[in-house]
Amino acid sequence: MIAFCLALACLCLPATAETLRLVTWNVELERRGPGLLLRDILRDTDPQIATIAEVVARLAPDILLLQEVDHDRDLHAMRALRDRLARDGPHYPHILALRPNSGLYSGRDMDGDGRCCDARDAQGYGAFSGQGGMALLSRYPIDRDAVQDFSALLWRDLPGALLPVRDDGTPFPSAEARSAQRLSYTGHWVVPLMLPDGPLTLMVFHATPPVFDGPEDANGRRNHDELRFWQHFLDGAFGPAPQARFVLMGDANLDPNDSDGRRGAIRALLADPRLQDPRPMRRGPAALAPGKSGDPRLHTVDWPPPGPGPLRVSYILPSRDLRVSDAGVHWPLTEESAPAASRHRPVWVDLAMP
Repeated sequence: MIAFCLALACLCLPATAETLRLVTWNVELERRGPGLLLRDILRDTDPQIATIAEVVARLAPDILLLQEVDHDRDLHAMRALRDRLARDGPHYPHILALRPNSGLYSGRDMDGDGRCCDARDAQGYGAFSGQGGMALLSRYPIDRDAVQDFSALLWRDLPGALLPVRDDGTPFPSAEARSAQRLSYTGHWVVPLMLPDGPLTLMVFHATPPVFDGPEDANGRRNHDELRFWQHFLDGAFGPAPQARFVLMGDANLDPNDSDGRRGAIRALLADPRLQDPRPMRRGPAALAPGKSGDPRLHTVDWPPPGPGPLRVSYILPSRDLRVSDAGVHWPLTEESAPAASRHRPVWVDLAMP
């Protein structure tokens, strides 16, 4: 009888949940030429790389999405970085780093300056193919056969695309450029992970800065549409979309309150009923910067003068059915490590998984 009661009591106890930590971080690890990032990792004397490893060890994410890391075809740099991170912190047996649009040769004058082909004429800004790419590191297996890469999608093929035009209504910079211009500045990837309790789909990206252009607002329009892509994707415009257990994460390069870009795009994402915004915040007090209106605790980057200053540009937005147990922006009160690593700060979200 006692054994029966104990068994019954155990059945009535709540099930324990495992926490899954996701981190997105623009680490600004791009270098001036191909192979230089791998060189710096292997030399093991670079203070930026050491600080990044220290921060990753402190946060210990299960899923780590990095922006502005140079890409090479055989992932030598990513594997070396993975091994460097493992010395101080977690080991990531699974890496996904698809060829990015950054630095990808277009063969056309993409910025309308009458010349071809420099870094601004690549599909995404870059002095060489792969400069400033994106990488996903995971403790859990990636269903590689089900990965979707939308990086080759032409901008003009996005429903309702806000394509730039000249004053006379003709395509900017040209019809020829428009016929080849991809939407993604770096990439749009849909990545299914195989977790113990079932699949979790990640939707990851790094959007173009909505500045550094002229009155045609080509970068502002492109940034807007890169964010709009995700709502079209969830609507089923590009094939079946996940209905549950998905997370949108990455660097949108857009603040809903204070950016110079088309802020309606990020506001629409944050208000989408299929997504939830955990509003990750830095710990401790944060003063409102001059000219800013958003909550300074939400900021994820601080560009020094003459840059735009502190803004919220990095996001982790889980689907509504997922339960967020905690979230934050890693912004040390004493600034002892963040500036040495990147002007951007890591954003983390903990999900309570059944």
